Amino acid sequence: MTWSSELAPTLVGLALLVGVTTAVLWGYRAPHHFAPALAVLRGAVQLALISVVLSGVITNPIWVGAALLVMFTVAALTASRRIGWSPQHVALVSGAMALGIAVTLTIVFVTGTIEFSPRYVLAIGGIVVGNAMTVATLTGRRFTELTGDNWDTVEGWLALGATPRQSTRELTRLAVHSALIPSTDQTKTTGLVTLPGAFVGAIFGGVSPLEAGRFQIVVLAAIMAAGTITAVVLVSGLAPVRTRPRLPD
Repeated sequence: MTWSSELAPTLVGLALLVGVTTAVLWGYRAPHHFAPALAVLRGAVQLALISVVLSGVITNPIWVGAALLVMFTVAALTASRRIGWSPQHVALVSGAMALGIAVTLTIVFVTGTIEFSPRYVLAIGGIVVGNAMTVATLTGRRFTELTGDNWDTVEGWLALGATPRQSTRELTRLAVHSALIPSTDQTKTTGLVTLPGAFVGAIFGGVSPLEAGRFQIVVLAAIMAAGTITAVVLVSGLAPVRTRPRLPD
């Protein structure tokens, strides 16, 4: 079977899946109903490019580091845009994500939990970066929503002499909890509801199920650790508010 004959069914399947998604959103009159379709198209192009690039750099430490830097930069900018673009937000999101990722990967590789090699650094690093971005986005948006919805309470605390940080302390804790729910649920239901990508990919790569399971639980723990640090650091920086925050459109 040629490469083109294998690609044809994939393109048909993708077209149908994207068509169903767009049709449902359009029929329901949801805003931005073309956004998922454009996301899939962009993801396909990016995956094609990164597949070509990584085939030549996956064993080179310098190029692996460059690839992770690009991933991190895009992730930080994406999360910053979701919570409100500003130099302060970019710096805060970048710092929170960098700390969470650095602490997590240091533990994973220094302890020997996972072999320290360019291949594994790229694999786990990419997963952790992506999930740290998601947690940063969820944390920032949830904190902004909670603060806006409870602004009367926040103003009341400020009027009573509380500092801006003290006036939103409980809201920051709720935001962190909410942001970590997807990661927590994913970890709790692994093997019962879903078979995570790292686990399935390892098995398809010829690794035994036990070794694949060990790799996957390390990945899940790393995601939780990096996400927790990212969420707490980010929301601590967002906490001191003096005016009612608003989410970007």
